[in-house]
Amino acid sequence: MPSAEPFPTALLLTACGVLLALSVLFSRASGRFGIPVALLFLGVGMAAGSDGPGGIEFSDYGLAFRLGTLALVLILFDGGLNTPLAAIRSALRPAAVLATLGVVVTAAVMGVAAHLLFGFDWPVAMLLGAIVSSTDAAAVFSVLRGSGLHLKRRVGTTLELESGLNDPMAFILTTALTLSLVDGKQPGWELVTGTVVQMVVGAGLGLGIGWAGRQLLKRLRLRAAGLYPVMTLALALLAFGVPTLLHGSGFLAVYIVGIALGNEAIRYRTGLLRVHDALAWLSQVGMFLVLGLLVFPEALLDVALEGLGLGLVLAFVARPLAVLLCLLPFRFPAREILFTGWVGLRGAVPIILATFPVLSGAPGAREVFNIVFFIVVVNGLIPGATVPWVTRKLGLAANVPEPPQAVLEIASTQLLNGELSAFHIGSASAVAGERISDLPFPQGSAAMLLVRGTELLAPRGDTVFQTGDHVYVFCHSEDLPLIRLLFGQQEDE
Repeated sequence: MPSAEPFPTALLLTACGVLLALSVLFSRASGRFGIPVALLFLGVGMAAGSDGPGGIEFSDYGLAFRLGTLALVLILFDGGLNTPLAAIRSALRPAAVLATLGVVVTAAVMGVAAHLLFGFDWPVAMLLGAIVSSTDAAAVFSVLRGSGLHLKRRVGTTLELESGLNDPMAFILTTALTLSLVDGKQPGWELVTGTVVQMVVGAGLGLGIGWAGRQLLKRLRLRAAGLYPVMTLALALLAFGVPTLLHGSGFLAVYIVGIALGNEAIRYRTGLLRVHDALAWLSQVGMFLVLGLLVFPEALLDVALEGLGLGLVLAFVARPLAVLLCLLPFRFPAREILFTGWVGLRGAVPIILATFPVLSGAPGAREVFNIVFFIVVVNGLIPGATVPWVTRKLGLAANVPEPPQAVLEIASTQLLNGELSAFHIGSASAVAGERISDLPFPQGSAAMLLVRGTELLAPRGDTVFQTGDHVYVFCHSEDLPLIRLLFGQQEDE
């Protein structure tokens, strides 16, 4: 009898291709209708599921947990790569408090609400609170970076750092409360000591693997440029796996390793950033599709009242209260506290965490999973869809120029003594209206490309910079501070 292959494999790949393509095409509606892109991916997954027109049968919680964990590792690693060290210094302390104390306060408030308002037993109520206690890196990064939204630096960096740092605390609380629910034992001091151990081991190994990765990538010489992303991918997987095997927080470690590599002059850096950006988006799409397939819409209707009520408590009470308590000591202005409290976006992380009680056989776990899914949807629609509007109303949008129509980069597998930087010529810029030949460029520096609207111009000595131009300037590394002084604020791309 001939083998059925390759037709089952072809059918699987066709279904994956169709779902990915639909997700990307529907994502264009995100900006038009104000719907967070994560919810669109979830919607495509639900429509493709057994209760939707797609009719795909999928109920493998274990596979969903593994795929979700892998996706989150790649998303956190990419987030770390794109987090500048200078921004971390200004926002690390408030972000760290939000990622620890803020998670605990949110979990406690949600647990109390689940018990008092909807009659959940205390162990189940506190477990539900722990699962939805952390903001989601994928949701925050996609809204802040994918929508073209530019926040004031401290607010934006605090939100991004918090979303990258708070997953370990939520994971620790969820696993501890799940095991206590299964064993029937109340968590005690072992929860506190376990949390400290996971944080210390995760941070220590993250710093160690990050330092070793920087040294390796500076010295490693590969003939094929495509092998460098393979090596950084290996470092990301090791950064999660090794600390986790040693009872540390792999999520914290992988984020720290991303930061360490992203703030170092390494070989093929521009290519690496591009590859990991694509991997992060692929991970986000795939993760939400799989989680959407895992949910049955009929089951959501049974928990609609609890999900809607707890979703509103999270948006209007738990998250704002936690942020207020955490940020008041740092003297944040009221509007920044209000904004941070409102933009506590939840996404795939709570849904992934909700699969853990199901896999552990905890009583009431499937009901908790459905409620968490409903809370995520409510949270995505109420705070998520209003982020651009709230940003403008509170005056927290940064005055960042539109990106140029063309991007010029240097991609090299060698460490070169040179920098290619992009600058925007604003109306108050000192070089606006000046000829290039009249500007005091350092020896060995030059304007390489001028982007004026949709035109690409080769700069000459008699070329005059105009307001709205984007200019790419090459210079030696030691001359970069002088070039920045000449052109002013460097453009954030």
